[in-house]
Amino acid sequence: MSQFDPTKTQGFFGHPSGLSTLFFTEMWERFSYYGMRAILVLFMTTPTAQEGMGLTTETSGAIYGLYTAGVYLLTLPGGWLADNIFGQRKAIWYGGILIMIGHLLLAIPGSTSIFFAGLAFVASGTGLLKPNISTIVGDLYPDKGARRDAGFSIFYMGINLGSLLGQTFVALLGEKVNWHLGFGLAAVGMLLGLIQYRLTQKNLGDLGIEPKAKMDREANGTKSNPKLALGFLALLIAFLAALQLTDQINIFTAVGFASAVGVIIVAVTLLYFTYILVAGGLNTEEKKKVVVIFMLFIGAAVFWSGFEQAGSSLNLFARDYTNRFLFGWELPAGWLQNVNPAFIIILAPVFGALWVKLAARNMNPSTPVKFGFGLILMAMGFLVMYYAAQVVTDGGKTGMMALVLTYFLHSTGELTLSPVGLSATTKLAPRKYLGQMMGIWFVGAALGNLIAGLYAGNFDPSNVQQIPSLFLTVVWVGVGAGIIFLALSPWMKNWMGDIK
Repeated sequence: MSQFDPTKTQGFFGHPSGLSTLFFTEMWERFSYYGMRAILVLFMTTPTAQEGMGLTTETSGAIYGLYTAGVYLLTLPGGWLADNIFGQRKAIWYGGILIMIGHLLLAIPGSTSIFFAGLAFVASGTGLLKPNISTIVGDLYPDKGARRDAGFSIFYMGINLGSLLGQTFVALLGEKVNWHLGFGLAAVGMLLGLIQYRLTQKNLGDLGIEPKAKMDREANGTKSNPKLALGFLALLIAFLAALQLTDQINIFTAVGFASAVGVIIVAVTLLYFTYILVAGGLNTEEKKKVVVIFMLFIGAAVFWSGFEQAGSSLNLFARDYTNRFLFGWELPAGWLQNVNPAFIIILAPVFGALWVKLAARNMNPSTPVKFGFGLILMAMGFLVMYYAAQVVTDGGKTGMMALVLTYFLHSTGELTLSPVGLSATTKLAPRKYLGQMMGIWFVGAALGNLIAGLYAGNFDPSNVQQIPSLFLTVVWVGVGAGIIFLALSPWMKNWMGDIK
């Protein structure tokens, strides 16, 4: 271990100096991801005569759901590779390179195969980068207190600053000039992130260099068991084959394949948690905390299934049914997605400071309570959209303020759930499974994204009468899940033990 201790330095907003390295790396990665996401469904549903792909809403929604789910689903193997082979630092570097290559492939026009290859590269790279950069943020705060929550809130500002910049410039270039130039600009953003990371990673000291699980095995004299992983994979393949043969799914269509991935995500998660609890070598207290992580996984999946419709159904609603003219100029549809990151940037420091002040007075709400409020706020955003959709069914177009208010409610809900969930997972996870548990957190986002994409496939531009009911369903699901979390919060808080 070097003499430099990055956890004790004072730099970024009074936090460890390494936070700035991770902040700006994540900012540029999110610039590329959200910038591309802002135009992805629009590009796929634009007619080929207008240089789009000309796909149906149902197919585009399924592809969008598969891609965004893949981004987060691959964080599980990404966490495993970092824990066992690369270490977090190299995983971040390799992931950024793959992301940049993916966006460069998307910038090449005229080939469907290259387009899908680009999506696969971006998803794979994000799977390596995203869980491991969050793990190192957690490592900067060994005390695991409210200051860590504040650190994650600041880190979250980087995510949303990148989102704001990406959705502004990539959407403008893609919608108004050329789709593929927009994808190319996303590659430039990731390149800048890689350069910044390489030049400033000295701020991180030795954090993330050695694989955590490998270190634990060496310390305990144990070995990994690849046969278990292969058996697990074989079981999944057999399960998927059985569903296909019994006509429960059809993996040879985009919608069918997306549905199959959803089944796989649920099956993988249940089997993984069962393995960890039964054969993971954990004591009783650690098992209780893992059960809480599972509950947070469910809450996150429900939240993101509504929230992540920003890039699909809400983006299509902005394009087709929203009056976007401002001073005689029609704003790109993707620009309305900027409302969310703008609110996050403004409110993240406020929420971070709020948690610290409430903790000082012993009034800080528990993580399950914050999750409950976050889910209800997400639902209230869709309640606004329900009334906005009523205007559309009457033959008019709604104003932009409906989406602005929706994204405001989603932003406040996000701040009570997402950074808090990230922080709680790093505190609750057993050390030897930390990278994998961060992967599981993002698998929850994967499931939510997939559901969001599949649900958006029901968004039929030729049948506006069904739009209000689609939005209202999300309201009931979000409110119901929020109430359940509030009701279970005392039990979950007890099982969290000494974790605040």
